[in-house]
Amino acid sequence: KKMISTLIVVLCLVTGSVSHVIYDIQNRLKEDLELEKQLKLINKPPIKSIHTKFGDIVDCIDINKQLAFDHPLLKDHKLQRKPNFGKTSVKTSPARSIFGLDKDKCPLGTVPIRRTTKDDLIREKSLLNDHMIMTQKAPEVSLSSYYGPYYGVTGTNSIYNPKLNRTDQISLSNLWVQNGQGDAGNKISVGWHVLPNLYGNDATYFYSTWTSDNYKRTGCYNLRCPGFVQTSKGFYLGARAPNVSIYGGVMYEVKLSISQDIVTKNWWFQWNDINVGYFPAALFSNLASADVVGWGGRTRTPPGTPSPPMGSGHFPDYKIDHACYFSFLSFQDASGKHYGPQKFRVKPFTDNSDCYGVIYYGFRSKPNVGYSLQFGGPGGNCGD
Repeated sequence: KKMISTLIVVLCLVTGSVSHVIYDIQNRLKEDLELEKQLKLINKPPIKSIHTKFGDIVDCIDINKQLAFDHPLLKDHKLQRKPNFGKTSVKTSPARSIFGLDKDKCPLGTVPIRRTTKDDLIREKSLLNDHMIMTQKAPEVSLSSYYGPYYGVTGTNSIYNPKLNRTDQISLSNLWVQNGQGDAGNKISVGWHVLPNLYGNDATYFYSTWTSDNYKRTGCYNLRCPGFVQTSKGFYLGARAPNVSIYGGVMYEVKLSISQDIVTKNWWFQWNDINVGYFPAALFSNLASADVVGWGGRTRTPPGTPSPPMGSGHFPDYKIDHACYFSFLSFQDASGKHYGPQKFRVKPFTDNSDCYGVIYYGFRSKPNVGYSLQFGGPGGNCGD
């Protein structure tokens, strides 16, 4: 009897562990099928595919069949191929950073979209679970609603590659337009970031995010969800920065701009005066104009861990090749004209001066950087 009881116990244990293995396999298969389904929705059939020198695959997608038009609010959207305004009239410095596709551009009538992989989706799941789209530490300069409304923001931004301590951190530089508070918060931000949980490495990438409800249900990085309409056939969101600045050495920068089209009310995004595409007005619940625009940096780290460096990893010190900067700043009024923000209009802010700093200089002719600011720092034990 004892032997029979022992055999029954062993059989139960074996059966239990086999059931557990089968359940795990079924679960993984189900997850795999779900990921494949998502990939099929995100990655549209390409007309042509380009392999970049960084190992990414960029698909050339029919401009009228891109992911944006899967959004329920854009089903009857009429594609706008170019904005009803020209280049911004703000000066830029001679330093330049060319990025996007090199000589091998997409054919006419198509747009380049960085292909999403299964690994990308798996990493992004943990990213969204950790709310990594909502960044924390923020030395920044903004124009308050008192002087608004605003219809655009521009700045030339130095590009760096801050070294993170962990793969679940983020460090970024951006400019943005925003309207409303709380769940009514509508926002578009563009810039560069280091975000291993999105790209699988610690390189610097150009990115954008948007939301119509303060990231409660809407919003994603780049083109991971329907929304942004790509129009450029050479520049694309999620492109890797080919060069980054060196503290005290060679500087690389990019001119960034978000401007509202006065006719269609769509929000256009420009890199180095090239129209990359636009965020359709229909996406937003509360962004007919912006009540706040700004420039600066942000980081995020899991609770109880040291914050990563921001920008060059150094505090502002008035030297153009030391801290991360935005130069030739401007904002747009309702007529589309650009103005440099006077000192009395701006509000510099940092939530932890031991880790990061920000200085707004106003207009600087020596060096010739126009209206400008510096921000960043080494990070460290900044508190949660």
